[in-house]
Amino acid sequence: MNSCSIELYTISETRDQIARQVRGNPGIHFNELTRTLDLAPGQVQYHLRKLERSDDIVEESLYGRTHYYTPDYGTWERGALAVLRRETARDILVCLMANGPSAPNEVAEGVDIARSTLEWHLDHLVEQDLLEKERDARNHVTLVLTHPEETARMLRLVEPSIADRLVDRFMRLVDGLLEEPTNWEY
Repeated sequence: MNSCSIELYTISETRDQIARQVRGNPGIHFNELTRTLDLAPGQVQYHLRKLERSDDIVEESLYGRTHYYTPDYGTWERGALAVLRRETARDILVCLMANGPSAPNEVAEGVDIARSTLEWHLDHLVEQDLLEKERDARNHVTLVLTHPEETARMLRLVEPSIADRLVDRFMRLVDGLLEEPTNWEY
């Protein structure tokens, strides 16, 4: 094998490795892809562009992250998977699946997050048509899953990384510290 053949094999193998990772982890975001494969960001970007041009993967940016999918995922599935890559959003949906339609305060308490954190995630969950905020005659809100079976299927596809879990837990910690009243004397 000459040096050109070896280089082509390495490029092809790297591209195949990235494509396999996207197939196995639909909705994986760019940073997780580079961490998981232990590749340089520029190298991953190069191969992702090639995979996109050949229609082997689809890129979608949502909520500050760029996610990657195989073309067989539709718009709703891509949005759902992007949101479900966040631990707190998953916890909210699991809480609703376990308890049925619930008031926001019950969900915030059940997931152990501040109401402001819940609302941030609810905005995205509503936008991606994973749940609805139904209002009764007294204008009280009840959170209801819009597609429970499909959402359960999407949840099974998402396995969060340790890095994703740590970021979500750090956000919860900071949010909790901001919500707690301070009784410090100066």
